[in-house]
Amino acid sequence: MPAPMLIGVDFTSTPRAGKPITVAIGRLVPGTAPRVHLAQIAHFRSLDDWLGWLCRPQAWVGAFDFPFGLPRAFAAGLGWPLEDVEPWVPVTQRLAALSRAELVAHCRAWCDARPPGSKFAHRATDRPAGSSPSMKWVNPPVALMLHEGAPRLLQAGVTLPGLRRRGTDPARVALEGYPALLARALLGRASYKSDEPARRHCPARRAARERLVAALETGDHPFETAITLDAARAGLITQPQADELDAVLCLAMAAWAWQRRDSGWGLPADIDPVEGWVLGAPA
Repeated sequence: MPAPMLIGVDFTSTPRAGKPITVAIGRLVPGTAPRVHLAQIAHFRSLDDWLGWLCRPQAWVGAFDFPFGLPRAFAAGLGWPLEDVEPWVPVTQRLAALSRAELVAHCRAWCDARPPGSKFAHRATDRPAGSSPSMKWVNPPVALMLHEGAPRLLQAGVTLPGLRRRGTDPARVALEGYPALLARALLGRASYKSDEPARRHCPARRAARERLVAALETGDHPFETAITLDAARAGLITQPQADELDAVLCLAMAAWAWQRRDSGWGLPADIDPVEGWVLGAPA
């Protein structure tokens, strides 16, 4: 398989002009060391426009910054079908049939029935990745991101290693990314972004973004891929929300997965076919 286009996706469940879905698009540079040239950063102001782009007949491997699956325990508690050869498909179909309000009501009812400290169900990947439970509907609203993102991956017919292969397009491969996993490896818990207007212009956060950009340029980070940024470099540092920077962090993850395509895309061999797994999270 020739090297495809590589993409990193910073996702939002409510895209709009001020907060679009952001897609970093790159190509592998021929050579011995992994290096990607960032060719374009695209913005999609609606979910329909983004879905239309996903459905185009083009080869790509992408890392997407939203959870692909619900916790198995939560899906089982709702009585959803888990016996299919690829249970992610019927579970995602059930998820898509819910309104946002219905999904939040299910999540709230689950949490209300459990004691403090054990409110949420977790996927097996959440703690190794340091990610929020995919049924969490606020701060951050990852359940809503799952609700809008996963059904569109299903609708687009893309291949999701470990979750869905039957009847899919093998030239379009989607994997779950989490830019904070890469950022924390370099910054610890230091913040590098904020969506709050009063907190955006912070010298410490700008310095943290500069560190991330420098590491991306050299490949000196856990995903071991250097990114040639060219004209996009300045924006990655100055944009306080870091949407474009998060997309490029996911792009590095997609390149890492492509390098491991012959060994399961870098995923553990026994991931839960309902829940999925975050790229780079330790097994």
